[in-house]
Amino acid sequence: MANQTALTTSISDVLVIGAGVVGLACAWSALKEGLTVTIVDRDFDGDRTSHGNAGGIAVTESTPISVPGLFFKATKWLFDPLGPLALDWKHVPSALPWFLEFQRASNPARFKEISVALAALNNRVYDDLIPLFEDVGAMGTFYRRGALTLYETDEAFHADADEWKLKKELGVRWRALNQQEVQECEPALAPVFRHGMFLEDWSHIGDPKQLVSQICTRVKALGARFAEGVVTRLDVTNQEAPFAVLQTGASIAARQIVVATGAWSASLAESVGDRVLLDSERGYNTTLPHPGIALSREVIFAERKFVATPLDIGIRIGGAAEFAGLEAKPNYKRSDALLTLGKRFLPGIQDEGAVQWMGHRPATPDSLPVIGKSPSAKSVIYAFGHGHLGLTQAATTGALVADLLVNRISRTPLDAYSIGRFRK
Repeated sequence: MANQTALTTSISDVLVIGAGVVGLACAWSALKEGLTVTIVDRDFDGDRTSHGNAGGIAVTESTPISVPGLFFKATKWLFDPLGPLALDWKHVPSALPWFLEFQRASNPARFKEISVALAALNNRVYDDLIPLFEDVGAMGTFYRRGALTLYETDEAFHADADEWKLKKELGVRWRALNQQEVQECEPALAPVFRHGMFLEDWSHIGDPKQLVSQICTRVKALGARFAEGVVTRLDVTNQEAPFAVLQTGASIAARQIVVATGAWSASLAESVGDRVLLDSERGYNTTLPHPGIALSREVIFAERKFVATPLDIGIRIGGAAEFAGLEAKPNYKRSDALLTLGKRFLPGIQDEGAVQWMGHRPATPDSLPVIGKSPSAKSVIYAFGHGHLGLTQAATTGALVADLLVNRISRTPLDAYSIGRFRK
């Protein structure tokens, strides 16, 4: 990428660490405020989690992953080597605090509290996202066709009834479909789904990687500077001019620093004295460039915990949750297992030229992102931990970060997303 430098020679108003979709959205929002911005990333042209997601704008996902009863159900999944959940047992000691907090998030009172906080973000997503899409030229590949959540059994459908009721109370628009209506909605599906939920406000984009490129191109046109390097820690000794220290020993100073490095953010927070429970929830998918069938919208297979999305580059079948840390090699048998499920429920789908992928979802145990100023360093702002909702909440996070950068009172209170909730 052109215009990259080892480090900047003058101090920007804002240094954004991380060039995924959240970091770029933060940079875009800061530039729109008239601030000068430098973005640092280890590899601007390299693969990243923002490139391989399912493409969904999942504004209906206003309840945490840790639904009541899931912790014990997940224990059973661990004994299926290619089931929806996998855990590298070598990773257990370091991940144990995360899992204990995950279980606590399913407490009914805490579950409701988290849901209200998620809805506060999701219910404003399109207000923030559409201006970004219009500005970067992404509206032509933005599809507002809803989505379909499917159930094979009456038992599973009824088990989720309370969650659907809560979602409706939080502003989610849905309508239940019977078996015939499901088939009419998506004829390519196998005729095995007894129930469906049509999600009115879900949408999807045509190519997540292309979107990241479009935002990156636009922020560069707006004047952002790019610096390539791995940030190892932050130095906030001088609160008026904090700086990021690179692996090479060089440093980049700015008046304010935004940490948006996804699953790699915990060590940077720790370097200024802030504790966070953050893990990589590794997700897998396979993109089928010549699928031979058609879907109109994203389809969520509720009982099997995977999705299929009709992207402009083919149908993408993805899902799974694997906890193995940031360094373990991908296990693409998980992509194979998801594709096998896809073939079962989408008869006739073709896998010629299939492309497998694995990415690191930055997951907090309570499913809430970390957005807000550091309690330890007033010049550091956090924007990470979005889990499955990075694309969905990127523009909203950018707008909230911009409020903080210019000391403007936000219409969305940020207390629920503060990193301070992880202090013990």
